[in-house]
Parts: sequence; structure tokens; C-alpha cells
Amino acid sequence: MKQIAVRNLYDQVTQQIGRQIVSGAIKPGEYLPREELLAQTLSVSRTALREGLKVLGSKGLIETRQKTGTRVREPRYWKQLDSDILAWRCASMPTQDFVEKLVEMREVIEPAAAASAAQRRSPAQLARIKAAYQAMADATDQDAWARADLEFHECVLEATNNELLASLFSVIDAALGTFFLLSAQTAKDFKYSLPRHFQVYDAIRLKQPEAARNAMLDMIADSRANLKGARSRKPAR
Repeated sequence: MKQIAVRNLYDQVTQQIGRQIVSGAIKPGEYLPREELLAQTLSVSRTALREGLKVLGSKGLIETRQKTGTRVREPRYWKQLDSDILAWRCASMPTQDFVEKLVEMREVIEPAAAASAAQRRSPAQLARIKAAYQAMADATDQDAWARADLEFHECVLEATNNELLASLFSVIDAALGTFFLLSAQTAKDFKYSLPRHFQVYDAIRLKQPEAARNAMLDMIADSRANLKGARSRKPAR
């Protein structure tokens, strides 16, 4: 039980400091407070603090040196696809730059995955894609829509029957989930992309790889246009 308690405390340290670094509240080049002061501020033992800082170090966020202390590293050293770092970036209001990078990431991964799924999917995998599509069609609010949208894209990746591609989902799910919710929130009709999802599903059903690839590319282009349109409609302050 004591081990679990310590782990919970150093998870707390990791989460609190990690969010502050990724959000920019603690900037690259800045030093964290001395160990005893930081432990007191976070209400944790120095053991839990050290374990939490080790985790942050393994993610590339900080570096600790004798005599000088613990310093926040430049973002180029961060493990940007780490699930915690992605979640922390998404928890902050996503910047225009970050949203565009998410779109680029989708363009690289998802069209190829859709084409591969069209070639390799099993009947059971196709049924799961259809069920996710139906959940999107039945969604009554943006949160339900975003959950079903995420499930749809996860099912497409799984249908590639490529465990390396499928495992990418566990890395990018936080980023995609935020992207889909943001896209739904900024659209006049949060179900605007439902026809595009059907085109992807139908191409996979018909085992048409190029049609599936192009349908996914069209879907991503629509979401980019939607988000850009939302930014241009935003009143200037």
C-alpha cells in the first residue's frame, strides 16, 4: 500500500509540473525551485518529488545537473509523441500552430491506414467501423460525437492488421480526441463530416484502397478548412 501511495504522489508531481512546463507557465531555460522548497510547495515527500522529476526527465522536459539544479529543456528535446505531453498540450487551449501540426500528422498516417484497411480488413473489423459510424450518426451532442469519431478512426487503424500502425493510436489518441472535439465545437453543424466518414467506410467495405485513401484525405481537408474558417470568423479583439 505504501508503494502505491508513493507512486500516486510522484504521478501528481509529474502531472503538476509537466502541465506547467508544456503550457509555458514554466519556460525553457528556467530553473525549478530547490528540492526542499518544491517538495513543500507540492506537499509531497522528497522521495516522491525525485521520482516525479525522473519521469519528467525521461520525457525530455527537464535536465538536472549537480550544483546548478533542475532546468526546463527546449521543446526540441521533448518527446513530443509521449502520451502525457500530447495530453498536456491538448489541455492547454490548442494553438493554431499545434492544430496545423495535428492536421499534418493525420495526413501522413490516416490516408495510408484507410487504404491498408480496405485491403486487409476482416468482416468483424468492418462491422466495428460501421458501428462507430452509426454511433456518430446517432450522437446527440458534441461530446458523444467526438467519442464516436475517435472510435471510428481507431477501428480503421486496427483494420490495417498492422500492429505497428495500430499501436500509433495509443500514442496519438489524446491529440486526436481533442482535435475531433475542437472541430465539432467550431462547426455550424457538428455532424458536417458524417458523409465523409461514410465514404471512408464504404470504400473499405468495397475493398477499394485508393478510394479509401482519397476519402480520408478529403475528410482531413474538410476539417482543416472548418478550423481555418472558424478562426477567420472569430471577432478581432
